[in-house]
Amino acid sequence: MARWLRPLVGALLLLEVAAALSFLHHRYEEMVQALFRVQSQCPYVTRIYSIGRSVEGRHLYVLEFSDYPGIHEPLEPEFKYVGNMHGNEVLGRELLLQLSEFLCEEYRRGNERITRLIHDTRIHIMPSMNPDGYEVAAKQGPDSNGYLTGRNNANGVDLNRNFPDLNTFMYYSREISGPNHHIPLPDNWKSQVEPETLAVIQWISSYNFVLSANLHGGAVVANYPYDKSQDQRFRSHRRTVNTPTPDDKLFQKLAKTYSYAHGWMHRGWNCGDYFADGITNGASWYSLSKGMQDFNYLYTNCFEITLELSCNKFPPEEDLERQWMANREALVAFIEEVHQGIKGMVSDENNNGIAGAVISVQGISHDITSGDMGDYFRLLLPGTYSVTASAEGYQPQTVTTTVGPAAPSLVHFQLKQDVVRKPPERKASGTRTNNKALQKKVVPRATRRGTQR
Repeated sequence: MARWLRPLVGALLLLEVAAALSFLHHRYEEMVQALFRVQSQCPYVTRIYSIGRSVEGRHLYVLEFSDYPGIHEPLEPEFKYVGNMHGNEVLGRELLLQLSEFLCEEYRRGNERITRLIHDTRIHIMPSMNPDGYEVAAKQGPDSNGYLTGRNNANGVDLNRNFPDLNTFMYYSREISGPNHHIPLPDNWKSQVEPETLAVIQWISSYNFVLSANLHGGAVVANYPYDKSQDQRFRSHRRTVNTPTPDDKLFQKLAKTYSYAHGWMHRGWNCGDYFADGITNGASWYSLSKGMQDFNYLYTNCFEITLELSCNKFPPEEDLERQWMANREALVAFIEEVHQGIKGMVSDENNNGIAGAVISVQGISHDITSGDMGDYFRLLLPGTYSVTASAEGYQPQTVTTTVGPAAPSLVHFQLKQDVVRKPPERKASGTRTNNKALQKKVVPRATRRGTQR
């Protein structure tokens, strides 16, 4: 390169970095431009796709980071961030745009931590689930924005109260010792949800997501399932009954990972509220029905938490840089949490992957299933576990494994076909045997495919 060109190229690169790190509110078209700018800067590790459209026809865009964009690699977990579910809670939207730019820039710089994260994880970032509501809120601006202005979608529906209510089915099922995982949807569910909700449900049904967070505003706390309390005797919106999942300790650890990596969330006192360690069980805060967080846990393999990130739902632009610095490490650290527990392949005797195999952990009454290629991911705290893989038409297999505090333990299963034995033949004397025909043991195959939150 000619010597006189080097200063010019250096200046252009600095301008490019400065533009990427500008802290501004982005209207829909500006948000789309920002996403495509990141994709053009990191074309080999990013992909943009739309999961559907909003009521007013705006695309629900997702930016994917992966060393093989658009491809699920076996044993590489899928992670997602969803922002701006409530249109007037805008900090998450801007933080996810900043995170996208940060991941791209640090990857280009050769940052080992970010490079490893992108190579080992398939990361999906949706800055806005409710672009129509955002435009309503943005017209008011930060200074005069009402507490509910733009919260709902264009049909006036709160998207975080719009998912099928699987909690009620789960609580009933629990009373009869039934499952609390991969609960099937009601027959008429599509007629009961908004276009944005429908798009998200179809999205999470198409990808075997392992871990997720949805970003909100109005408080500063990491909220984990269940959001809906089982106790229905109280009709007050603010009833509070701690309602843990079978993975309660794991969810607390996930929430603390974010809160303690955050600039001040872990201190507990924020926005006039106090939450020990900066975390809360959702129903212990207040019961919420038909929320996305519980839906993820009850319908899919995905463990999702809700991040309340600012007292001010629509913070002024001069506060965005401070908020980014407070959340940057937490956003990255939470993605890294997808790499814990156990993972592996479930295959048959010919090494063909078995999709939909059920992975059960003794002592934790919540199962997950293998993906289309037969790979599975089960988030677990450090410890020793008895794990069983089962699938229709195969003999179950159980192993004991120890999970450490760092990388996930690799546990593979190779299932043998379950051979059906024929009933015994009649005796020569013509009398019937008293033995009953042995029945084929069938393991049901789980269906694959969750202040205000």
